[in-house]
Amino acid sequence: MKSYDFIIAGGGITGLVLAWQIRKKYSDSSILILEKEEGAGFHSSGRNSGVLHSGIYYKEDSLKAKFCASGSAQMKAFCQEYELPLDPMGKVIVPTKEEDDHLVDLLAARAKSNGARVSVIDSHELRKIEPFVRTASGRALHSPDTAVIDPKAVLAKLTELLQSQKVTVSFGEMIKKVDPSSKTIVTDKSQYEYGFFCNCAGAYADKLAKPFGIADQFTMLPFKGLYYKLSPASGIKLNGLVYPVPDLNVPFLGVHTVKSIDGTNYFGPTAVPAFGRENYKGIQGVQLSEMLGIFGNVLRQYLVNNQGFRNYAHAEAFRYFKSRFTEAAKVLIPDLTAKDLLPCQKVGIRGQLLDKKKKEMVMDFLVEKTTDSIHVLNVVSPGFTSVFSFTEYILSLISEEKPFQS
Repeated sequence: MKSYDFIIAGGGITGLVLAWQIRKKYSDSSILILEKEEGAGFHSSGRNSGVLHSGIYYKEDSLKAKFCASGSAQMKAFCQEYELPLDPMGKVIVPTKEEDDHLVDLLAARAKSNGARVSVIDSHELRKIEPFVRTASGRALHSPDTAVIDPKAVLAKLTELLQSQKVTVSFGEMIKKVDPSSKTIVTDKSQYEYGFFCNCAGAYADKLAKPFGIADQFTMLPFKGLYYKLSPASGIKLNGLVYPVPDLNVPFLGVHTVKSIDGTNYFGPTAVPAFGRENYKGIQGVQLSEMLGIFGNVLRQYLVNNQGFRNYAHAEAFRYFKSRFTEAAKVLIPDLTAKDLLPCQKVGIRGQLLDKKKKEMVMDFLVEKTTDSIHVLNVVSPGFTSVFSFTEYILSLISEEKPFQS
C-alpha cells in the first residue's frame, strides 16, 4: 500500500492550488491528488466564467469578503508571471428597477469594506463606459478592476507546475471508500494511506465528508447555468461586463453578460435546479435516487420559502423559455432582441450547499476539519477568484494540527 503525507481529493482549482500551498510550506512532504476525470477541472473549475470578481457583493464578516479582493490580486499576479491570458475589462452593475437604487450605495459600502475599488456613476457616465446599457434609477456602480482570465489555461499551468514539483497527480482515479479510522483510501485502481486528507471534491465534497462524522446536516443542491451567445450581427458592442443589482438573499447574481477571453459575449446563466450533480444535458448524469432527493429538497425550500426561495424559483423557472430569458437580458440592454441571442453549448453546474437543518442555502465558503482531515464543503463563486487567498486560510487550519514539520 502506497503512503502519502497529504492526499487531496479533487483536481479542480481548489485542490490544485491547495497542493501548491502545501508544497511551498511543507517542501519535503509527499502529496497525491486524486481526480476521477481524465484531466483537471472538468466540472465547475473548467466551466468557470473566467471572471475575476473584485469583492463587491459579500458581507464584511464573511470569508468571501475576506478573500475575494486579495485572491483576485494573487490570481492576476499568477497569470502575469506565467504569461497567461488576462483582460482587465471592468464591470458595471446597474439597478433594473428604480426601487433597487439604494442597493447601489449598499454595494459601494461593501466594496469599500472588502478592499474593492468602485465608483458610483450616473447615467451619463455609464453611457461613456457602456453605450448600450441602461440603468433604471439613473445610477450604477463601476468596478474598473474586474478582469477576465482563461480558467483552462490556469488549470493546465498549475498541473504542469505541480508535476514539476514532484506532486503526484493521478487522473482517471475515483475514490470508492475513505476509512478515517485506518487513514486509508480505496480507489478503483489502488489503495493508499494518508497522513492528512484534504477533501476538495467540489459537488461531491459532502459525500466524502460523511465518513468523518461531519456534514450530516448538509447536502449538495446542484443548479444548472445555461447561456446564450450574443450574435455578432446584433450591432451591440460591450466593452466590459454588465451585471444587474442582485437579490442579496440568494447566492446568485442574476442573468448578466459574460465576455470570454477571446472577446465572445454571452448572456446568462440561469440558475435552475439540475436533476444531478453532472446533469449538463438531457438525462446525462441523472440517477433516480439522487433526482428524487434533489426534487424533495427543492420542494421543501419552496414550501418553507426561506431566503425568498419561492419568488426566486418563479423567476428562474420561466427562463428556460427564450422569451423570458430575453426579457431578463433586455432590462440591461434595451436594444437587445431575441434574434440577437444564439444557442450555444456553454453550460455549468453550480454545486450549492444546502443546510437541511436551517433549511437555507449556505451563502459563504464553508470549511470543516478533524484532527487529520479538512473538508471544503462550499466554495462556489467567487471560489475561483479567491482561491490563492482562500487556500492560504485552509492551510492555516491544517497547520493548527501540525501534521508535519515545515
